[in-house]
Amino acid sequence: MKRDLPRTASPAVSAGTSRGGLVRDLSTVAAAALLVLAAVLIGTRIQDRYGTLRVAWPPLVGDWMPHTGPGTPAALAVASAVVAYGPSLAARLSWRPLLCTAWGVSLAWTWSLALVDGWSRGVAERLTTRHEYLQVIDRFQDIPAALRGFAGHILIDAPDNWPAHVAGHPPGATLTFVLLDRTGLGGGGWAGAFVITAGTTAVAAILIAVRRLADEPFARRAAPFLALAPGAVWVGTSADGFFTAVTAWAVALLALAVTGHRPAWTGFGSGLLFGLTMYLSYGLTLFAVVGAAVLLLGTRRLRPLPYVAAGFLVVPAVFTALGFDWWEAYRLLVTRYYQGAGGVRPYGYWVWANLACTVLVVGPATVAGLRRAGGVAAGVRRLPPRAAAPRTALLVVSALLALLIADLSGMSKAETERIWLPFAFWLLPACAFLPGPRGWLAGQAVLALLLNHLVLTGW
Repeated sequence: MKRDLPRTASPAVSAGTSRGGLVRDLSTVAAAALLVLAAVLIGTRIQDRYGTLRVAWPPLVGDWMPHTGPGTPAALAVASAVVAYGPSLAARLSWRPLLCTAWGVSLAWTWSLALVDGWSRGVAERLTTRHEYLQVIDRFQDIPAALRGFAGHILIDAPDNWPAHVAGHPPGATLTFVLLDRTGLGGGGWAGAFVITAGTTAVAAILIAVRRLADEPFARRAAPFLALAPGAVWVGTSADGFFTAVTAWAVALLALAVTGHRPAWTGFGSGLLFGLTMYLSYGLTLFAVVGAAVLLLGTRRLRPLPYVAAGFLVVPAVFTALGFDWWEAYRLLVTRYYQGAGGVRPYGYWVWANLACTVLVVGPATVAGLRRAGGVAAGVRRLPPRAAAPRTALLVVSALLALLIADLSGMSKAETERIWLPFAFWLLPACAFLPGPRGWLAGQAVLALLLNHLVLTGW
C-alpha cells in the first residue's frame, strides 16, 4: 500500500538547499576529483617507472581505449530518460511498480553499458579469461571431491593451482557457475547474463531496506540514483555484481525481519544469505558491520535473531560437511595473495587510491550526499529519535565504515572498483539528501558514460 508523501521536504534536505550548502557540496566533489586526478597521475608515474601497481590505467584495471559500440545509443537514451523523468516518476509511482521500474531501469542501464564493448568483449568473454571462474568448470565434475581438495590448489606453487579469482574466493563463487552450467546455461554468455540480471536486483533490495529502516520518501529520492549508478560499469560483467545482490538481499530481509514483517521467514532468509556471502567472498564478512547497523535501527530486533542464527548456520554446515575448511582456505589465501600481485603492489599508494576508485564507482552525487549524511550523523542529537534522516545516515555510514576497514586491511590493493561493489552500492542512498536531483543525476550519468567509452575496463 502506498504511503502518502509529505508536502514538505525533510529537514535534512531543506536545510541544504541554500547556496552555502551547494558550494560545500561542489567543494567536496572538487576535492574528490583531485583525489582521482592524483591517483591517475601518481599511479601512472609509479607504474611506468617501477611496474609495481600491476594495472595499465591506474587506479582502475583497464586500458585507455576511446570507443563506441552497439550499447552506446541505448546507454545515452536510458541516461537521458532517467535524468528527465526519474525523480518525478519515483515520487509518483506506487511502491511496488517503483521497485520493478527501478530494477528494469538498472537492468537496461547495465546491459547498455556492457554492450558498449560489444557482445563478445563486453559480456560473453568477461568470465572466461584465464583468471576467471569458468576456466575450472570441468574440474568440478565431482563436487564433494573438489571441495575436499579445494585448499590444496590455492597456493601458486601447489600442483594444478587455481586461477586467481577461484583461489581468491571460497568455492561458493565457483559453484555458482558450476551449477549454472549443470542447468544447461553454460558458457560465458549465460554467465554474463546471469550476473547482470541477478546483480541489478540489488537496487530493489536496497530500496526496500531504506524504506523499512528510514522512510519511503527517502527511498523514493534514492531510487533514480540507484538505478543510474556509475558502478553498473562493473556490475556488467563481474561476479562481484552477483555478490552485490546477495548481500543486498541479506540486508533487506534483515531489515524486514527487525521491523516486524514476517520475522521468522525473513529472518531465516536473511541468515541463509549472510551465510552464503561467507562462501562467495572472504571480504564480505565485513557486512557484519552493516548488519549491526540494521539491528540497531530495528524496532523488533530481538525476535528474529534465533531465525537469523538458524539460517546463517545452514551454508557453513553444508560446506563443512562436504569437506571444505573455510579457515584453512583463508589462511592459504593470505599466503597466495602475497605470492602474487598483492605482494608487489605498494600499500602506500593503494590505501588512498582505492578510495579514488570508489569515487568513480559511486559518482559525484554520492560524494556530495556523503558530506550531507556525515553532517546529519554528527548532529543526530538535535533531530527526533525516529527521524528518517539520521537512520538513513547511519545505514550509509555503516557501509562506509566496512569499506574503510577493508581498505586498511591491505587485502584489497587494486581491483576495488569491482571488489567493493557490495559496499559501494549502500553508499548511494546518501544521494537522497541532495536537493535538485536532476543536475546530480546528469553528473552520475556523464561519469559512467565517459568511463565506459574511454577506458576498456577489465570487467
